[in-house]
Amino acid sequence: MKQLLCATFEGIDASCVEVQFTATKGLPAFSIVGMANTAITESKERVKSALLSNDFTFPPKRLTINLAPSDLRKEGSHFDLPIAALIALGNYEGDLSEWFVFGELGLDGSVTENTLLYPIILSLANQGTITKAIVPKASLAKLSKIPNITFYGVDTLQETLTLLRSDTLPEAKAHISTFEFDHLIHDEKSYYFHEHYPLDFIDIKGQEHAKRSALIAAAGMHNLLLEGSPGSGKSMIAKRIVHIMPPLHNNEILECAKLEILEGKEPTFTPMRPFRSPHHSSTGASIFGGGCNLQ
Repeated sequence: MKQLLCATFEGIDASCVEVQFTATKGLPAFSIVGMANTAITESKERVKSALLSNDFTFPPKRLTINLAPSDLRKEGSHFDLPIAALIALGNYEGDLSEWFVFGELGLDGSVTENTLLYPIILSLANQGTITKAIVPKASLAKLSKIPNITFYGVDTLQETLTLLRSDTLPEAKAHISTFEFDHLIHDEKSYYFHEHYPLDFIDIKGQEHAKRSALIAAAGMHNLLLEGSPGSGKSMIAKRIVHIMPPLHNNEILECAKLEILEGKEPTFTPMRPFRSPHHSSTGASIFGGGCNLQ
């Protein structure tokens, strides 16, 4: 049995998944087990086409892919690449158990980006379970922001196989990139900020007690309740608090980008703290949303 490592979401955090492969005697067949969702079961056709397009001949055996642990629901097309790589490596005897491999396959064997890779790998990095990974080259720009991981970007299935068979690892295809913002260093941590203030407290005339309260709340990360008559400046003060909040350190910027991706947005990697401004008549459903696809 051979195996590679991959991961899937469990809530908003990732869980490590072992992709195991065996080829046994029996009627020729190809099956994937381990609570895989539709995107993974459909990968059989993508994997077959990608392997056949790269002159691979399927052995007349029963091929079984197991995604362990079997009681965890798996989802995502990024399992294509580790599945195809295990089948193509055949009788290769090298140790692959420490490799994390992520990527969706095209029918010609090309490796394409998956939107969930960044939050999955960031979650694994926070858990300290990943040190090196093979990823789509198109994802390197975002993934290189995550520290302490060596990334190898690939464009094709053949590049992946060459990398896994190699006795000596090539130079990493992505170097850790830092944020190009002004920053302060405290306790060996970098705290990033910028000096662009589209909303400034200088616009608010009077209300010295309210502005002082906003300053204390922002500095100490406290809750703040503003109460008063319409037009007295409550909303103006609230919208400007985000510009005087403490700067973000590296991990906080990465976490904000993760949540942006999970919302279906392109990550901005900005040092601006998240801010929401719901109307006072907003309902709970309109603020938090409805429906849930978490099982």
